Amino acid sequence: MPRAKSTLSTPPETLLDTAAMQASAAEKNRPLVEDIRLLGRLLGDVIREQEGQAAFELIERVRQLSVAYRLKRDSSAGKALDRLLKNLTGDQTVSVIRAFSYFSHLANIAEDRHHVRRREHHEEQGHLHEGSLTMSFERLAQANIHADQIVHALDHAYISPVLTAHPTEVQRKSILDAERAVAELIGRRDTLTSTSDRRDNEEFLRARITQLWQTRMLRYTKLTVSDEIENALSYYPATFLTQLPRLYREIEQALPGAGRLNDGVQALD
Repeated sequence: MPRAKSTLSTPPETLLDTAAMQASAAEKNRPLVEDIRLLGRLLGDVIREQEGQAAFELIERVRQLSVAYRLKRDSSAGKALDRLLKNLTGDQTVSVIRAFSYFSHLANIAEDRHHVRRREHHEEQGHLHEGSLTMSFERLAQANIHADQIVHALDHAYISPVLTAHPTEVQRKSILDAERAVAELIGRRDTLTSTSDRRDNEEFLRARITQLWQTRMLRYTKLTVSDEIENALSYYPATFLTQLPRLYREIEQALPGAGRLNDGVQALD
C-alpha cells in the first residue's frame, strides 16, 4: 500500500509561506465575497417579497443541494436535487431559472467591479499588473522598442470600433440598463464610510434588483432598426465618450517624453 505523503517533510517556512499566501489571497478577495453576499441577500429578499416565502425556500433548497453535491461531493444531495427538479411545476421552474440567472448576472457585476478595484490598488501602489498599458510598454522597452516608435505606430494605426446589430439579441435594454445601475451602485460602496450612506446605497440596490425581477429577462418580439440604433448608442456615454480620453491620457503618462499622440479623437462612424 502506498504511503500517505506527510506534511512534516515540508520545511516550516514553506508551510508558513503557503498559509501567508492563502491569507493574502483571501484578504484580496474579501471585498468581492462581501459584494456577492450582499447582492445575493438582496436578491433573496426581493424573491421573498415578490414571490412569497414558499418560492424563496424552494430556490434556497435548490441552492443548498447544489452546493452539497458540487462542492462536498455528496451523492445523496445530487439524487435529492434530481428528484426535486424533476417534480417542479412550470411556474416553479421559471422562478428557479430566473433566480439563478439573475444571481449569476449579479455575481458577474461584482467580479467586474473587483477587477477594477484590484487595478486601482495596483496603480495606487505603483505596481505593474498584467494587462495594464504600463506593463505592456515595459515589455516593449525590454525588447528594445522605444517610446517614440510606439507613439509613431499608434499615430499611424487605424483603430475603429465595430458596433454590430444583433437581430437575434434577446436580452432587453431595460435589463441592461438596470444591471448597469447596479454596477454603478456597487462601485460607489468602496467610498462610502457612514452607516447612513451605505444603508441608502443598499436600498437603491434593492430597488434596482426589484426592477430586474419585475422585468421579463427575454424579449418576445424581434428588434426593430430603431431598437438596434438605440441599443448601440446607449453604450457611448459609458464607453467611448468617457474611456477614450482616459485611454489617451494613460498612454501619454506611460510614455513620458515621447511626445503626444495626435490631438483629438476622430469621430466614430
